[in-house]
Amino acid sequence: MSLRERYGNWHYRFQYMRTEYSGDTGLAATPQKMREAGKIETAALEDLEQGRRPSQRIEPKPFAEAVEEFLPVAEARYRARPSSFKRIKTSLSSALAYFKKTPVHLIDAAKIDLYKTWRATIHEVRDITIRHDLHALSTFFAHAIRHHCAFTNPIAEVEIPSDADAVRIHVLTAEEEEMYFQYASRVPNLHDVCRIMINQGMRPTEVVCLGKADIDIGAGTIRIRFGKTPAARRTLNMTAESQRILESRMHGDSPWIFPSHKRPGKHIVRVNSAHDSVVAAAAKDGIQFGLVPYDCRHTFASRAAESNIDLGTLAALLGHDSLRCVQKYVHISAEHKKSAMKRYDRAQQRQQRSRIKRR
Repeated sequence: MSLRERYGNWHYRFQYMRTEYSGDTGLAATPQKMREAGKIETAALEDLEQGRRPSQRIEPKPFAEAVEEFLPVAEARYRARPSSFKRIKTSLSSALAYFKKTPVHLIDAAKIDLYKTWRATIHEVRDITIRHDLHALSTFFAHAIRHHCAFTNPIAEVEIPSDADAVRIHVLTAEEEEMYFQYASRVPNLHDVCRIMINQGMRPTEVVCLGKADIDIGAGTIRIRFGKTPAARRTLNMTAESQRILESRMHGDSPWIFPSHKRPGKHIVRVNSAHDSVVAAAAKDGIQFGLVPYDCRHTFASRAAESNIDLGTLAALLGHDSLRCVQKYVHISAEHKKSAMKRYDRAQQRQQRSRIKRR
């Protein structure tokens, strides 16, 4: 039996019945704590001798090293949902800067709370970003537990911003839409991707991953073959503008609607980068755009709802399997609500007049 110092704590390691057991005592590796750590080691051996289940063996591993091992596993797991993997990888990049050398098993709920504060105050990120960060960390810790790098998932004890607090909704006004697409027209791929989104309600990745085989110009349909849920795999009817855009892109040898010129045989995926360049160009002219490409999807949802498309149909168009998800996207304008109440009031007055006549 022996104690050793690892990552600032006393760890024990011994063999029993030709099997090696090790663990973290949870005590700082100081001379004063060595005797107490020895008692913990002895208790672990006594548990084995008395037939009790041995404590879980943990392999102390720095956060950065564990994440490096986790990412290829996550990429394979989410190969059918590359956008989900990209979000996890992006979220973990900030956690890497914060927890870099911290052993995974020593990251508890208190440290996660400090990380949340760091993200909110130093980086000034929104609640939706913190929500994404915590979900990515939760996925990582589930992996760490399976691979004996952590005892528990500390995210389970941390408050995660709710959907209502975290979801960012921005619906383009007619003026904002016109101005944005004037600048986006300088980047034809971005312009066409965002126009299809605002016309069809598709996700950015669904648009850029379209193949020519997914487009039926004669039938006027778009087939979305890949998605994270069965509801996301759907067929949409094109608007007139979408059909003009897609028909103009059906030429050439590439199988993709939005082919990459730098990587033959691949489709473009850097919508956000193109958007950032457009926003920067507008900023030089003194114009500030407070929007992101995904807002085109939000705009479609709100305009569709204001056009009296029922929520069940809208859910099918957006590729959601529940009305709750759709309600987060729909933002009804004050003017539309005012108009709706006027229609309701007129209907009520007609009913009252009808009742009076019957008397």
